[in-house]
Amino acid sequence: MNILQAMFFPPEQPGGVSSMVPYIRERFRKIGWEMELFSLPKRIRNKGQEDIEFETFDWRPFAGNPIVDKYIQTFKDYIWWTKLRLSTQKFDLIHAHHPIAAMALKRIYPDTPVLVTVHSSYERELILNGRIAEGSPEHRFLTSIYRELEQQSDLLMTVSHSFASYMGSYIRQPELIKVIPNGYDEKRFKPVSHENAVAQLVTVCRLVPAKGLDLLLQACAELRKRDRSFVLHIIGDGPIREELEKMAQQLGIYDDTIFYGYMLHPEELLPFFDVFVLPSRAEAFGSVFAEAALCLLTLVGTDVGGISEQIENGVNGLLVPPENPEALADALDTVICDPHFRYEMARAAWNKAKKTYSLNRVIGELKRIYGSFGPDGAAEAPEPGWA
Repeated sequence: MNILQAMFFPPEQPGGVSSMVPYIRERFRKIGWEMELFSLPKRIRNKGQEDIEFETFDWRPFAGNPIVDKYIQTFKDYIWWTKLRLSTQKFDLIHAHHPIAAMALKRIYPDTPVLVTVHSSYERELILNGRIAEGSPEHRFLTSIYRELEQQSDLLMTVSHSFASYMGSYIRQPELIKVIPNGYDEKRFKPVSHENAVAQLVTVCRLVPAKGLDLLLQACAELRKRDRSFVLHIIGDGPIREELEKMAQQLGIYDDTIFYGYMLHPEELLPFFDVFVLPSRAEAFGSVFAEAALCLLTLVGTDVGGISEQIENGVNGLLVPPENPEALADALDTVICDPHFRYEMARAAWNKAKKTYSLNRVIGELKRIYGSFGPDGAAEAPEPGWA
């Protein structure tokens, strides 16, 4: 089979789908499948000129809103770039990893099966980052896209049961959503035996309000009041970095906190820390938790979305309520003060991640799904439902 893996972000961007799909292609090529990667370069702006129509709703009442207009223009740009680069190529199947990619490619390849995996919620991110209001025109436009995806795709997939439930509230047949959690190449993650005299806490994320780093800094300030020793490592960059640095100074923990900025391969550094912590306000899956688990780190996260599906509280990590820095401080206090408990949970998280989030598992599931849509496959799609 000749399969196109269509992303939005280029594959060199770290984290999540952008770092996973190239490994999927590599594995499939080893077993003789043809597979190409495709994405929209950042330099492509305002090239597309085609009129946009959706089958399930009229987007024009939302026109004039900057976020909606940018979304529509990006859709046009993706169509333009696809026609420029792929118009002479034929594929047996297309697997899109972004709504825009799925809708654009279905327009150009109407007779080719298009499967789409929705990895996250753009509208929830915008709400949590304070850029749009819930129920606003932008919110209504973006949630309408789910019904359009259902209409345009041959199979709708996502990465967690939690996000499938969320997405299902906007479509007609939520029971047909297929859940396939992300998978990771274990060779990328190599635990390192080490003993740190002071507990090393680490987080890896884009520095935006949705990730809850303000809560993490407040929790660490509480740890300092309790006279706990720690170092907090923050890997990532984003629009609120300066605000977070000022907050760390005001809370008196700046000397205990290291801001690294952007890092291309944080998994190379992760194994030397002790505890991975991220108090996200929402996560469709939370890929970085699985990556940290494969590095043998103890996991501490909020009881939201895909995080709560990865962590069984007290068994392979600790879950805390969202928006609760006191509870987060208590959880961190526990793992700082009890290295044995910390290690046992890290070992359990490592075992679960190797079993549940293995790239081999993802390859096996995708091979079955792709085969069912291929020229020699079954006439019908695979049984829908939960993974």
